[in-house]
Amino acid sequence: MSATASRPSADPAIFRARRAENIVVGEEIVRHRFASRAIHWTVALFFFLALFTGLPIWTPIFGWMAHLFGGLSVCRWLHAWAGLLFFGAIGVMFVHWLGEMRLEPKDREWLRPRKIVAYMKFEGDDEDVGKYNGGQKLFFFAAALGAVGLLLSGVILWFPLEFSRPLRELAFVAHDVTFILFVVAIVFHVYLGTAAEPGTYRSMIRGTVSRPWARLHHPRWYREVLGASSSTNRPPR
Repeated sequence: MSATASRPSADPAIFRARRAENIVVGEEIVRHRFASRAIHWTVALFFFLALFTGLPIWTPIFGWMAHLFGGLSVCRWLHAWAGLLFFGAIGVMFVHWLGEMRLEPKDREWLRPRKIVAYMKFEGDDEDVGKYNGGQKLFFFAAALGAVGLLLSGVILWFPLEFSRPLRELAFVAHDVTFILFVVAIVFHVYLGTAAEPGTYRSMIRGTVSRPWARLHHPRWYREVLGASSSTNRPPR
């Protein structure tokens, strides 16, 4: 039997994922439509462009990376503009996802280190997890806040003569600390989206997840989507 015949829902799911989400297509559920995925990968692109052009500026240890972009002077110029583009993309992402990232009272549990440790150890089942859990929501707002911090401190470092010396020194520290925290957070973000939770990565590639994945990681969202699908497909009386 061919691969196409064994996966009849693949093409319809991808087609529906271009413009729709939160719908069931065969054995798959559309989690992210094309616009959401495009915004996500645009943010990622500009983040890594700013990261790789900024590392040679940050320390000579990564000086060899400057040659990938044509030299340190090019990195200094490109890093600033990549940072602006990253902030702009983050702004679009913030507006796009804000409605789905509203914090619920139960999400406050994610402010406790114990909850994060339990999640990393895959301990505990929460049947009330919607499309995004509390950790994902907090990461969303932390990323937006971090982008603001990088922008404000970056502008001071971009035009140092326009600001006082104490402000410049504060900007250096703020930019470095925010950058380090951002990189650590992105490492965990990539890990959780790939090795830690198989099936997650494809939601940002194909736009779909399997029914078992949705039922395991986001049970309330799974029930909501299936309930909406059932009511839509219910024949009229």
